[in-house]
Order: sequence, then structure tokens, then C-alpha cells
Amino acid sequence: MISPLLRGRTLKTFKGSGDYTVDDVIGTTEFDEEIQLAQYWPVRKPRPYAQKLGVTEPLITGQRVIDVFFPLSKGGTAAIPGGFGTGKTMTQHAVAKWCDADLIVYIGCGERGNEMTEVLTEFPELIDPRTGRSIMERTILIANTSNMPVAAREVSLYSGITLAEYFRDMGMHVAIMADSTSRWAEALRELSGRMEEMPAEEGFPAYLPTRLASFYERAGRVISLEGQEGSVSVIGAVSPPGGDFSEPVTQHTKRFIRCFWALDRELANARHYPAIGWIDSYSEYADEVRDWWEVHNPLWGTLRLEALNLLKNENRLQQIVRLIGPDALPDSERLVLRVAEMIKNGFLQQNAFDDVDKYCSIEKQIAILELMMSYYKRALACIKAGAPLMNVSNLPACDEIVRIKMVYKNEEMDKILEVGSRLDVQLSEVERAFSVNRAQ
Repeated sequence: MISPLLRGRTLKTFKGSGDYTVDDVIGTTEFDEEIQLAQYWPVRKPRPYAQKLGVTEPLITGQRVIDVFFPLSKGGTAAIPGGFGTGKTMTQHAVAKWCDADLIVYIGCGERGNEMTEVLTEFPELIDPRTGRSIMERTILIANTSNMPVAAREVSLYSGITLAEYFRDMGMHVAIMADSTSRWAEALRELSGRMEEMPAEEGFPAYLPTRLASFYERAGRVISLEGQEGSVSVIGAVSPPGGDFSEPVTQHTKRFIRCFWALDRELANARHYPAIGWIDSYSEYADEVRDWWEVHNPLWGTLRLEALNLLKNENRLQQIVRLIGPDALPDSERLVLRVAEMIKNGFLQQNAFDDVDKYCSIEKQIAILELMMSYYKRALACIKAGAPLMNVSNLPACDEIVRIKMVYKNEEMDKILEVGSRLDVQLSEVERAFSVNRAQ
């Protein structure tokens, strides 16, 4: 890699292999420009590229709620807003540990020092499931904690994304974890106040949206000047005071990102992690990654829509249940509540500290959700045929489905299929029993 600022295209001199420092001159171009092993680049200026490509390949994270429900593309942008204690840092750590990016740039901007210490002590001990080597080998940490100078905090985001672009130009797929952009915006507000600039909304400078845009717009999937394909994906945590998503940083961030993982306080209090709420969250990349999923698992699109619609229906029914109780609902709607609970506990909830559940392959993700939706459709048919809810909700295989995530490893797909076979046998017995009753 040489600096894109050099005009030369051929080597005039080259020293060859040997031991050099980053400041040693190792060669010159035909214009007598010196080539060193270090590049100097203004961090606020985007690095050039030859062509920008569409974001059609998902960033596989191993987190079921993200990969299936709210996918992020390689080269895409996402925000994780949430109040104190809702799991922003935990979610970013999980994505950083297990996503299929070639390199992780973790920016600790204005956060607590113990969070950076946790990354420094924990990551070297973790093994990348794709390479079998330490995750720390592919991680760059930028530490600008809350006790560091405000100017350093303000520039940390640009430092991180410039490093990401440097490796992108080498043909690598890079993921940035910015934790958090709210602390960066507070540093920007403090600098603006010291320069006696006119404050705007909530004291932030009027150019806050422009600065946010200049950061997020540097994400993307590109062809580098060298002709290699690389990408920079940006995942920014937002810490709105009191969990208020209407505050300026969250609102302006939503203008420039296409994937919104809204953390829910009630889920976090219930120890449901990742606490990504399925009602307020969204991903605009779902249509763009559909073709990739059609090749790898065609069931993804159908299962995703069916499960999301069922969860939205369950949310509507819960409002009725709070008023009159579940017993007033017909069995078909109580089945919706039952299956939604299975999806929440057996699919959406994921234990980052469990050796089996911390990373879930896409094959296992689809297999679990397919079992749950298949159960729902056949159980609903049984209820319409006259079977009581108790007969279809108390099947032993139902509990097995919920436990699949923690019992069977990613490579044990044959055992997951055996659970499906047992479920098929148990549902078939219910179907036969009530088809006979109807015939009589």
C-alpha cells in the first residue's frame, strides 16, 4: 500500500526486503516521490476510491435477532440507541466478537474506562469461529475514555473511520463499533461552547447533523483504487439521556442510517438480551440482502415476515389481555401468545456467556425459526379442527424447540432435525385424533 496522494505509478528505486522503521524511505517513484511504510492522512477527509458498489451481502453476526429480523449489510450503517443499562455495549461486543468482518475497529469514545479494560482483557482469550485464532488479532482499539481531553474525544470517530478506510483499500471488510456517538456529540458541544459559537437544539451546535452525516456517509462497499473490493460497516451506539429517542443526536442519526436496533428498557429489565425491541426496530437492508439469502437459504424471507407479523399480532393481543385477561381470547389467539413466547425465549433471547448459544450459525438460525413457524401453522390447523389449545401446547417437543439454542451446537444439525421429526409425530397424533372425532 502506498498513499493515494502519490502521482507516480512506477518504482524508480526499491530497497528490497529488510528491517525498516515506518519512517524509513524504502523506494522512490519516477517523480522522485519518497515511499515510506507509514501514510499520513487528514482524518476528517475521506480516502478516495474508484467505484461505490451496492450493499447486497449481509454482515453475519451470529446474533439471531440481527441476522434474521434486522440484517445489516457489509458497507451499511446501523445505530443502537438505548438508555443506561439496556445493553448497547454488550450488543456491540457480541457483534464485534462474532461478525464475519476481516477487521474490527472499536472506538471507545467518552465511555467508562472499565469497558475498554474489559475488551482488552476478554478479546485476547476469545477464538474466532472462522479462523480458529484469537479475535484480538483482527481488532483495533481506539481508547478515548470519559476522562481524556475533550478534543481527543471529538476526533476519535474520524481516527477510527480513517483507519477502517486504510484497511478497506487493502481489500478488507471492516466493521466499526462507535461507542458512543452521543459522548462524541457532547464533546462537540463542549468545543463549540468554548469557541463561543451560537448553540442550537439542546445546546448542540447547528452543524451537528452535518458532522454526523460526514461520519456515517464514509461507510460503504467500494472498489479501491487498486481494484480490490472492500467495505466499511458502521455500528454506532447512541445514549439518549433518560432513553428519550426524540433528543437531537438520536433523531439526526436516524436520518443517516438505514438499520435501527432500538433497545427496549422492559426487555433489559427482564434480562432479555440482546434487548433489541422488535416493534420499534427496522432494517432497510432486508430487500437488498434478499438475493444473497435466496442462494444460501431461500426460507429466510418467508420465515422473517411470518415471524414479525406474528410478533406484531401478539403485541396487539397483549393490550387486550391487560384489560380482560387471556381466558377471554379464543384458542387460536391464545396460540399466537404461546408461539410468540416460544420465539422470544427460544429464538430472540441469546446468552452471550453460554458456550453453545453465544454464536449461532445461519443454518441453525433458520432451522429453529422454521420449526417454530411450522408448529404454529399445524397447531392452528388442529385448533380449527376442534382440538383444545391444551392438546397442542403441552407437547413435549415444544419445550425441546425452545431449548435447541443452548443444547445443540451449530454442527449438530442432524439432532435439530430429530427434534422436528418428534414434533411431526406428536402433531400427527393430535391431527389423527380430531380428524377421527370429526368423521364420527
